[in-house]
Amino acid sequence: MDAILLAAGKGTRLRPHTNTCPKPLLPVQGRPILDWILGALPPVDRVVVVVNYLAEQIDDYLRHQTHVKDWVTVRQAEPRGTGDALMSCRGSVTGDRVMVLNGDDLIGRADLAKLAAVPMGILARPVDDPESFGILFRKPDGTLDKIVEKPQGLPAPQLANIGGYLFPRSVFDLTLPLSPRGEYEITDAVGQLAAAGRFAVVEASYWLPIGTVGAWEAAQTADVGPAR
Repeated sequence: MDAILLAAGKGTRLRPHTNTCPKPLLPVQGRPILDWILGALPPVDRVVVVVNYLAEQIDDYLRHQTHVKDWVTVRQAEPRGTGDALMSCRGSVTGDRVMVLNGDDLIGRADLAKLAAVPMGILARPVDDPESFGILFRKPDGTLDKIVEKPQGLPAPQLANIGGYLFPRSVFDLTLPLSPRGEYEITDAVGQLAAAGRFAVVEASYWLPIGTVGAWEAAQTADVGPAR
């Protein structure tokens, strides 16, 4: 199994802190976010990091980190969504399965191990504001039926997509449509695979999203033990 980390974004909601530092390298309790993610990964053969904004800083970090020996960066020349970032890694993945994670969230080590144990799946976490997330709907057998982005009027809590995926290598054979916002979405790959087979929904016990200045500041004193 390989891992793909999506780390190409500009982190606009974290400005001015990301004016000179890419979001995955912002420190949380003395360690870069990317360092936390690498440290929580289950055993993988290779890590592929998708980069664009301030990519040279991420390259320099990877050269000096000690978590993984086999790593490579893939430059997303023109950021066109998470689906495009995934597909840009087609030639760099060596394994028969690939774990894909956002490069700006902390997820528990045990939850990533649970995700690695399924043939294909998605990590989910209950949220009280479903209108702010992609919400998962399950089939009677508990596997994924569909993802609905930011639905209105649902009672809380609902299971949200937290940006952790386990795909078979065949994901790279899919053709993704261009979304209404002009990007290629990784959730379209999830939907196609879920329509063709049993796509597991793995409920995570720990998730610390770091998408805003407030969330990043709060993370400095948060309990990060499950991600160690």
